[in-house]
Amino acid sequence: MKTLSLHNTLGGKLEPFVPADPRRVTMYVCGPTVYNFVHIGNGRPVVVFDVLFRVLRALYGAEHVIYARNITDVDDKINKAAADNGEDIGVLTARYTAAFHEDVARLGTLPPTLEPRATEHIGQMIALIESLIARGHAYVAADHALYDVRSYPEYGRLSGRSLDDMRAGARVEVADYKRDPADFVLWKPARPGEPAWPSPWGPGRPGWHLECSAMIETHLGATIDIHGGGHDLVFPHHENEIAQGCGAHGVEYARYWVHNGHVTVDGEKMSKSLRNFRLLRDLLEVYPGEVLRLALLARHYRAPLNFSERGLEQARNSLNSLYRVLRDHADTTATPADVRDTAAFAALLDDLNTPGAIAELHRLADALAAADTPDQAARRKAELLAAGDLLGLLQQDPIEWFQGDTGDGAATEWVEERIAERQAARKARDFARSDAIRDELAAAGIQLEDTAEGTRWHRAEAMPTDQV
Repeated sequence: MKTLSLHNTLGGKLEPFVPADPRRVTMYVCGPTVYNFVHIGNGRPVVVFDVLFRVLRALYGAEHVIYARNITDVDDKINKAAADNGEDIGVLTARYTAAFHEDVARLGTLPPTLEPRATEHIGQMIALIESLIARGHAYVAADHALYDVRSYPEYGRLSGRSLDDMRAGARVEVADYKRDPADFVLWKPARPGEPAWPSPWGPGRPGWHLECSAMIETHLGATIDIHGGGHDLVFPHHENEIAQGCGAHGVEYARYWVHNGHVTVDGEKMSKSLRNFRLLRDLLEVYPGEVLRLALLARHYRAPLNFSERGLEQARNSLNSLYRVLRDHADTTATPADVRDTAAFAALLDDLNTPGAIAELHRLADALAAADTPDQAARRKAELLAAGDLLGLLQQDPIEWFQGDTGDGAATEWVEERIAERQAARKARDFARSDAIRDELAAAGIQLEDTAEGTRWHRAEAMPTDQV
């Protein structure tokens, strides 16, 4: 079997990936906190780990890979947003969870195997805290349950931070009821008017870090193969998860830690707090989902990715060139190909080298365009489509791609009717009428291309670059 190599944040080096059980490969990725629409920066881990999910399925079989991505549906930001709107947190989180699903589906992502929600696991979270207290890793003070970081000697191993660094860090909440300033909250009492659940320590809600550990334990077990997320989660979130999981069970929590780099704007991380973000759904009104997906995969996942309109246009042009070759070979029946035999797959096995895999797409497209025989074209088309499947690209009909079909069936029907009228006018040698219809369509942003097979049409903004 071919081997996948991944850069493991725990140790900071490239390692061959060997699952504990190849018949049950487990991966958990931190999902969204659903209090608002997601931005393009939130979209990067969704797309990156979707590619990893596809690679794992190709290696071990779809039925042997379990991918869990959680929904955080209780949080201070959620409480504030719901209070500001005068609505229940369940109403708010249901709305933004649905919006998240809509947005990432348009990016061409596969649904995860599991999607646990924090509020459905309160009982498991309380049980996990009780276990930590019983094992001497947690304590209760001022109606809080807190993790005692000094009880876990390896605390800081993932992030490479010392306790002194953490105590001095701006992200550490200092409170006089803590034994150590770096101790973190497992359970916090509810403020008046906030959602709360009963617990042995009084009504309240779980800490954010605890939520993921409880959901992992419930659905995947005490030890998982891969834990993923954005690089900003290494500390404190993932560091705290390790302390909780190892403290409760005395075994390794996650064997491989995989983190993607930030999406930046002018060198700064894109975030809601900096107000320098672009909502994913706003961008999807302008660009097809595959354009955004390709732009998010254009750089290696561990490197920062600078967001720009220019990058999106480059991604659009790149896809146009690939789809044009497929359009020109629309009548070629692809010969079945094993995705594992493609050079694109080999690139992805090398720590998800998506730039290398994308370059291979273009090499395959060039080879398809230069095919000498129908059999050769059939093989090369199959290889191109198989490589595209690995990346979640080239998933549309090429004719529809260039038509820029946004689901507006009425508009498409109108264009087809006008083209039929134009063909009838040309057949009747009424060229003035034919030209008038062409001009009418051009004014509506529709470009026509007369070929031996008939008239093709494209929306002007989606034309291949060599035809603009």
